[in-house]
Amino acid sequence: MPEADQSAVELLKSVTLFADLEEGELERFSHVAVPRTFPAGTRVFHEGDDSDACYIVKEGSFRVTREHSDGRAITLATLGAGEIFGELAMLDGDKRSASAEALTEGELLALPANDVRALLARHPEISLKLVAGLVRRLRAANVRLSRQSFQTVPSRVAGILAQLSRETQDNGGGDGDPTEEVTINMNQTDLAQLAGTSRESVSRFLAELERAGVVRSGRGRVTVLEPDKLRNYIY
Repeated sequence: MPEADQSAVELLKSVTLFADLEEGELERFSHVAVPRTFPAGTRVFHEGDDSDACYIVKEGSFRVTREHSDGRAITLATLGAGEIFGELAMLDGDKRSASAEALTEGELLALPANDVRALLARHPEISLKLVAGLVRRLRAANVRLSRQSFQTVPSRVAGILAQLSRETQDNGGGDGDPTEEVTINMNQTDLAQLAGTSRESVSRFLAELERAGVVRSGRGRVTVLEPDKLRNYIY
């Protein structure tokens, strides 16, 4: 197998959506995969665009947002290596329900929708495995929504900071030690959108964390000084 295809297979293996696929089935996807590079700040696609491909993050950090009718943008997810987005493009031809952009310079593996649909038509057994993977993702999303609905604002914000700290470490933004400080390049407005609360509420909680020596806030970033202590605020 060509080196490029083998690299794509290894990346596909890390994606939970493809967890049920065998090596040969992953190779079929690798044959249609297209590597794409995006500079920081570049849009991958806009809300309302045609769904022409789904994407898997190979390197870097990407953000998925949705715009409100009043012009505000709400951050739905921040994604790192091994995560997939736009996957519904594999199954329908509907318009994009959100926008995606590169937070850092990054590389994606694109799976063109037409090629994937043709592959699924030829191999219906793969379709069944992907449906199972999508169901798992839906169940996980339901669990997250249920858990968040019972969490306080500080608990939600602390959980997001803990998750972003882990992702930053995984993407090379730290030395791998979960007790060492990590800098998250995200402002308070973005944190508020992720937590589903106001910027003022995030600001008050960050001030509390600063007094406790857990974080240090700066313009457009939050440095988590002791990531392991965030768990004391998650309940």
